[in-house]
Amino acid sequence: MRADYETLAKTIASLTEGETDEVALMATVACEVHHADGRFDWTGFYRAVAPELLKIGPYQGGHGCLQIPFSRGVCGAAARSGEVQLVPDVEAFPGHIACASSTRSELVLPVWNAAGDLIGVFDIDSDQPDAFTQEDADQLAAILRQVFGRS
Repeated sequence: MRADYETLAKTIASLTEGETDEVALMATVACEVHHADGRFDWTGFYRAVAPELLKIGPYQGGHGCLQIPFSRGVCGAAARSGEVQLVPDVEAFPGHIACASSTRSELVLPVWNAAGDLIGVFDIDSDQPDAFTQEDADQLAAILRQVFGRS
C-alpha cells in the first residue's frame, strides 16, 4: 500500500487544527504517516534538544536510538545541513547509525517551526532497499510545513 498524500494531508490537517504543542503534533504526524504506507517500518521524530544534539521524540515502530549527535548518521546530516536526506542504501551512507538492523533505506526531513528554528527531523526507515522517491520527500515536506508552520 502506497500513501495517498492528498488524503493524508487532509486527515493530518483536520487532526492537528488549532494544536500548538509540538510533541502532540509530532505524535499525530508520526502515527498517521506510519500507517499510511506499507513501506514505512519506522516513522518518527528526533527533537533538537541542545546544540548539535537530537533526542528521540514520538514515533511508531520498534525502539529508536535515544540520542543522535548532528555529526552522525542520516538524521544528523539532515539536522546539520537543513536538507532532506533521501538514502536508497543506508549501508552506503558514511557514518550511518544502525538503530535497527533491518533498515535498508531511509528518508529524513528537517523540521522547522514558524519562526524558522530547527525543532528536529522526521525520520522514516524501510526494510526495503531504495524504498523512497523524491515525490515522497516533497509530499512529506509539504505536510510538515502545513503542520509546523514554516512556509
